[in-house]
Amino acid sequence: MTRTLTFPAPAPAEAAAYFAAELGFEVDPDDLARDLDAGRTEGYVIVETRAPEAFAQAHLPGAINLPYRDMTRESTAHLDRDLVYVCYCESSNCNAATKGALKLAELGFQVKRLSGGIAGWRAAGYPVEAHGEPGTTGIRCAC
Repeated sequence: MTRTLTFPAPAPAEAAAYFAAELGFEVDPDDLARDLDAGRTEGYVIVETRAPEAFAQAHLPGAINLPYRDMTRESTAHLDRDLVYVCYCESSNCNAATKGALKLAELGFQVKRLSGGIAGWRAAGYPVEAHGEPGTTGIRCAC
């Protein structure tokens, strides 16, 4: 028996349901960048879940900063509950986006997570809005 097939693949219908659900939870940098380039920004808000210092250094175009540590019913009262909040953090090695998405979901918001965070976004060659010192990368966890 190969290691690859130690656990048998699920039936096609089961696999389809699993992967469809996975896509409901995440968006990849390419899909988000294409939407932004085309001006298709209705229905969602991009949320930087890291600390304000990281957001000030570099963030995705149009993103708002809502650090996951500061998310409460009061701090999110101004947010539109009809929108989807796309959370991101530093990278797949950071879980601030997951923590932020969890908090927002617990507060009754619809959420998704950006695959790979800002590091994945930049690695794919997409621009950031940067306000840091010249020469800084703008990439640090800061969560």
